Amino acid sequence: MDQLDTFQDKKVLVTGGAGCVGSNLSRRLGELDAQVLILDNMSSAYEWNIPNMENIEVVKGDVRDDASLKRVFKEKPDYVFHLAAHFANQNSVDNPEKDLMVNGIGTLKILQYAQLTGVERLVYSSSGCGVYGLDSQMPFQEHDISISLHTPYQVTKLLGELYTNYFYNLYDLPIVNARFFNVFGPGEVPGKYRNVIPNFFYWSMTNNPLPITGDGSETRDWTYVTDIVEGLLTMAIKKEAIGEAINLGSGEDHKVKEMAQIINELTGNREGFAYIPRRNWDAKTKLLSSIEKAEQILDYQPQVSFKQGLEKTYHWFQENWENIEKSAEFDY
Repeated sequence: MDQLDTFQDKKVLVTGGAGCVGSNLSRRLGELDAQVLILDNMSSAYEWNIPNMENIEVVKGDVRDDASLKRVFKEKPDYVFHLAAHFANQNSVDNPEKDLMVNGIGTLKILQYAQLTGVERLVYSSSGCGVYGLDSQMPFQEHDISISLHTPYQVTKLLGELYTNYFYNLYDLPIVNARFFNVFGPGEVPGKYRNVIPNFFYWSMTNNPLPITGDGSETRDWTYVTDIVEGLLTMAIKKEAIGEAINLGSGEDHKVKEMAQIINELTGNREGFAYIPRRNWDAKTKLLSSIEKAEQILDYQPQVSFKQGLEKTYHWFQENWENIEKSAEFDY
């Protein structure tokens, strides 16, 4: 029997389930015949992006709001994937108090309700791009985290891990900390506080030069969203994962300029690049994960290459362009 058959007829709560990772995870859970409950306040997500499946229910609510939490935990979920977050680095720099309330208090409340209702597993979405610092060795290994961080988002993602570990140590709550690396793929709508790949696709498809911060030699460990999803699902069912922090990356890094060139080639954009100064918090010129622990515990093997992932993302943009164009929010 396939281990993922474990989810059949199980109740699964996905906080932030309307976002990029959440919508793909919810769709996959729906395909596995789980009973999926999405909790999302829709602050950075869109209803058109939520999978339309009979076994997926959406509750519009906030992880800071007890009424919303009582509503979803009343269903006694077997599994909780806590993906809801105040995203991302620049947003946290601009709005540090909101970042602390959502990523700190919101995570604490989720853990309290999970402990009280006796969930079988809680998987927390941490950030490999956040908890490792300039003093961490490359490729990043799970034991080598840093407390010398550069944004409130990085601070609160690490805070979330400290809280999950506290609930594991004191209450035996079966948690796993998933450290994502530069997730990309279908489901992420471009905008002011979104990641570089969806924004580059938007600008490229509207015939604008792609704004590269720095000189383009900077690298990132971009990981396609379906590989992240498969890692998350396995974290929820592998006993050996309980109490662990595990990187979910591709194990490869690529230059920003390489990524931008591929996107311009896919879209036929001839406007090239525009080089702009690096943001003052963006101190890491290279990001690369070690996925040895994920391979050992989860049998994790990324299946989608970087270029394949960009091609799939472009296809999603083409199919959903009308909704994307209406939903993208920028200052200009």
